[in-house]
Amino acid sequence: MEFRNLALIEPILRALADEGYTHPTPIQQQAIPFVLQKRDLLGCAQTGTGKTAAFAIPILQELYLLKQPIPGIKVLILTPTRELAIQIDESFAAYGKYTGITHTVIFGGVSQLHQTNALKKGVDILVATPGRLLDLMSQGFINLRHLQIFVLDEADRMLDMGFIHDVKKVIVRLPDKRQTLFFSATMPLEIQKLANVLLTNPAKVEVTPVSSTVDAIEQCLFYVDKGDKNKLLLHLLQNELIDNALVFTRTKHGADKVVKVLHKEEITAAAIHGNKSQNARQNALSSFKNGAIRVLVATDIAARGIDIDDLSHVINFELPEIPETYVHRIGRTGRAGNTGIALSFCDANEKTELKDIQKLIGKSIPVITTHPYPLAADAKPDAPVAKPHQRPHFSKRGNTVRSSDNKGRSNFGRSNKK
Repeated sequence: MEFRNLALIEPILRALADEGYTHPTPIQQQAIPFVLQKRDLLGCAQTGTGKTAAFAIPILQELYLLKQPIPGIKVLILTPTRELAIQIDESFAAYGKYTGITHTVIFGGVSQLHQTNALKKGVDILVATPGRLLDLMSQGFINLRHLQIFVLDEADRMLDMGFIHDVKKVIVRLPDKRQTLFFSATMPLEIQKLANVLLTNPAKVEVTPVSSTVDAIEQCLFYVDKGDKNKLLLHLLQNELIDNALVFTRTKHGADKVVKVLHKEEITAAAIHGNKSQNARQNALSSFKNGAIRVLVATDIAARGIDIDDLSHVINFELPEIPETYVHRIGRTGRAGNTGIALSFCDANEKTELKDIQKLIGKSIPVITTHPYPLAADAKPDAPVAKPHQRPHFSKRGNTVRSSDNKGRSNFGRSNKK
């Protein structure tokens, strides 16, 4: 199926063609017709499935086809992080550039002046994070009485980040008569209850359950002592075929420490986490996207919303405590038709996390034994050793590197480029 088979209008099809999009992803194929029918929608979809376009495209079409447009905010998209809010707003700009529909984005951590100036001019679509939205509503800059469509995005992350009470404060101020689109990667009980309150006879779309991982992603595990993780990371990054890498740590302090280690070895890197200013986070992300830096080190909350089509590697410097988070992390690579590689470090204290992850994804992650910093045998959890054909290539563009040379030594740090 192609986008032109989804009854989309010419201005949107032209914008999609400009972006190089011809075939919808499964969630886009399923969700767009329901949204165009003005039905409420419950979407269960993990990151990397094309979820933003699944609601942005039909929303733009609905507004474009309004017979009697009314002034004021007609669409509100509520999302948990600044980065995700900005990317959603960029998506509306890309898909709606031939429609004349206006939009803006608001979030905390920066001066509100530019945002309030945009609101005073009037917008059709508002993308917002909960705190700044409530703040500007209390100041009288935002009125939602003409709202027609409400989108709650990343609902489970709202819960994880402690925003669920702010979300409920927003909900009580929405018009009763509206179309609601509800998206969440997972459906814990509290999120299911919220969906039941918000939605009326919703269409349901579920794509790529969280327990599965993208087929295009190769996964490998390295057992390593906690004190040797920095050395192993540097060893792997010696390989020039690692084009770029998104490295995950559990804490903000841990992310900063990893960046310092990389800088000391003259590897371009930046950290992105909640203690960084909004400008610093955006500059780091932009530098990573344009190739100015090779490594972006992130915490899970800050990384939510990072959408990079050409990300070659995800490296779990530390395993996440919540197994679903592993799936979200590695789903940052292997996008837009590319393959991807996910490398994970596991120390002696991360046995429980590894066991939970492998239970969730329904398989054991192959282990790479041929590296310079192996964990003592008695400290390793049970897991299969990667066979040669299971060991990851380093380049998603078809170039490969052997995992070990004929003497059994690790070859992860050497490129076979001539």
